[in-house]
Amino acid sequence: MNNAKIWLSSPHMGGTEQKYVQEAFETNWIAPLGPNVNGFEKDLENYLQEEVQIGALSSGTAAIHLGLILLGVKAGDEVICQSMTFSASANPIMYLGAIPVFVDSEADTWNLCPKALENAIIDRISKGKKPKVIIAVHLYGMPYKVQEINAIAVKYDIPVLEDSAEALGSHYKNQKCGTFGEIGVLSFNGNKIITTSGGGAIVTKNKETKDKAVFLSTQARDDAPHYQHSEVGYNYRMSNICAGIGRGQMEILDLHVELRREMHNFYTSYFEDIDGIAILTEPNQDYYSNHWLSAITIDPAKTNGKTTEGLRLAFEKANIESRPLWKPMHLQPIFSKYPYYGENIAEKLFENGLCLPSGSNLTDGERERIKLVVYDFFNKR
Repeated sequence: MNNAKIWLSSPHMGGTEQKYVQEAFETNWIAPLGPNVNGFEKDLENYLQEEVQIGALSSGTAAIHLGLILLGVKAGDEVICQSMTFSASANPIMYLGAIPVFVDSEADTWNLCPKALENAIIDRISKGKKPKVIIAVHLYGMPYKVQEINAIAVKYDIPVLEDSAEALGSHYKNQKCGTFGEIGVLSFNGNKIITTSGGGAIVTKNKETKDKAVFLSTQARDDAPHYQHSEVGYNYRMSNICAGIGRGQMEILDLHVELRREMHNFYTSYFEDIDGIAILTEPNQDYYSNHWLSAITIDPAKTNGKTTEGLRLAFEKANIESRPLWKPMHLQPIFSKYPYYGENIAEKLFENGLCLPSGSNLTDGERERIKLVVYDFFNKR
């Protein structure tokens, strides 16, 4: 049997990316500006179908950093952040000398818990530190409880920075993820639903905010014939080469979403026969996930002691990559001293959860290899 590595989420090219990249070479647009950058931004705006403006950047992390700046976060301010997420959601808070306040997940979507969020806001206000921003994440492509979270944000007049790095192609009540926050964030890292090799984007509500983001991302150079700078700037703009890859990837984004959702259905169908396994899925028809990563939890009490770590090691032995869920930020050494609100939902998810190979380019043969490992591990063959 073929024993080639099966990756968790590898890049998947569509074939037209080279055309846009070649055009960049032929026209000598090898810079963080050019036709591909403009075209990629317009492609994304058209895809999201809302009145938004897109700024293509070097990473999703850069978009979060600039988003916090644009929302007025300064040193000493407090920023609420979903605890169960990748560290890139929280690190930019530290870049600014601000203080992260972490909030637990809820069990339906594994995202920001509305009850714990409101408790955190009330308590921080009582301590004289009203949070400046709420960072809400669509984990693994699953939309957070948009209606409830955004209602709380409006109630307390705190803007939402929507981390949609994992959720391009997902939607809630037929509105695309990335368009619900005051500012949204997208990522095109190599493992995402589409890729620009490395890259991201900031989603804004108006052109003025987008222009400010682009200004800051290009070293904040003032409008002068010489190099003049009145603000701190950053080297965060996407290159025309990377944007060319993105333009080709946009042509197959819907196909990639369909294929990722098929992988989720593949797992759902054969986990039905195994007690103690729960797969992250939409709570109801309001939610539509791109299922960027298919993720499960295992209850050892129902599986005769079989654990996610045991399954991960079984996959590893078969040269198949799987990965624990994100370790919650409030459990990370770098963030352990900061406030946390909630119970232990995120902690339990981390202890019992596993991300499964979910690429849009997995073959039938690779799916069969995955299935055999699972069946052998649970003694189902």
